Amino acid sequence: MTVLTVDNKTLSEPKEPAADAKAPELNEEVAEYVRVSISDNTRRAYLSDLRHFVDWGGEIPATDVMIANYLAAHAGLLSVATLSRRVASISKAHTSRGLQSPTVSDLIKTTLRGIKRTHGKPQRISAPLLVEDLMRIMGLLGDGARDARDRALLLIGFAGGFRRSELVALDVEDIRHVRQGMILTIRRSKTDQAGTGREIGIPLARGRFCPVKSLEAWLQLAGIEDGPIFRSVDKHGRISEGRLSPEAVAGVVKARVAEIGLDPTDYSGHSLRAGLATSAAMAGVSSLDIRKQTGHASDAMLARYVRSGELFTNNAVGVLL
Repeated sequence: MTVLTVDNKTLSEPKEPAADAKAPELNEEVAEYVRVSISDNTRRAYLSDLRHFVDWGGEIPATDVMIANYLAAHAGLLSVATLSRRVASISKAHTSRGLQSPTVSDLIKTTLRGIKRTHGKPQRISAPLLVEDLMRIMGLLGDGARDARDRALLLIGFAGGFRRSELVALDVEDIRHVRQGMILTIRRSKTDQAGTGREIGIPLARGRFCPVKSLEAWLQLAGIEDGPIFRSVDKHGRISEGRLSPEAVAGVVKARVAEIGLDPTDYSGHSLRAGLATSAAMAGVSSLDIRKQTGHASDAMLARYVRSGELFTNNAVGVLL
């Protein structure tokens, strides 16, 4: 049974094995488990990548020469990261159908290496929304529904080091109040597709703007007792029943940083997560403690934020000038 397809006219089925070696068909239950083994977003990305490959003239099964020619044709037009992801998607299209992936060949590896050396550029990283700038934004927000939502969204997103998808997936049922503040449960995330879950502590703040109190104020104002915490608010202050989209988080961040004079093109929904990590590193918090909050799998994944935050800590020039 085919698990991943793009266009039945183009992606040919693998050849049938000999009659005496023919494997049994997968039943529908197994096929469904295979289907849900990857997230919907990942599946959409795979299909988008494969459509691009097929539209160019590729096919599955593919040869390493075909894939290398595809990479060369798009070198300089697509980023190295995009091309690497396309290779991964082509590989998945083979392995999910029981075929050996041609992407493991030396030809593909050396072609990608040559493209990286010729066209490689530093990866663009969203600017972190530092705690000082976050507090400046808080000082401009009023008491209306949209301001109340954005106050809670930005403070909780920052304090929890949330990915934007994790932030908008939060439901009222994921909140547990404790003496020190509240515990928020992430039921599923980019790095937890199995749904093991992770708890994040949001402490009561000592300063003027408290994430816990801001979230409670938003829920009370909006009359939200269950379901999605963060919802869209129209220009008349009407609050929808539906969940805010991950893209909307980026829109909120960009709009609010623009209000304090920062360039919104430098910021994204990821700026909240990056902002916590960088601000904490600047304050001398250990990478282990930062990872406990953000859920980064390793110091290597966190390193770029820690390095950025420590650029001016014990800076040699600062001692001299």
